[in-house]
Amino acid sequence: MSEANSTEKDPKDWVTGDEPATGAQKSYLNTLAREAGEEVPDDITKADASVKIDELQEETGRGQ
Repeated sequence: MSEANSTEKDPKDWVTGDEPATGAQKSYLNTLAREAGEEVPDDITKADASVKIDELQEETGRGQ
């Protein structure tokens, strides 16, 4: 994690991390995945969605 977000909890430590991704996560993730030419599983968890969003933001330049 970078200095800027070092106080954020790691998604793997989230109490609700194993729950299905939220609608907002899925929507944004699908937008990023489409731009990156990737696909996202329908059953992605909140924690996995968060990690994937970070990865795709980096890849697409949207996370700047």
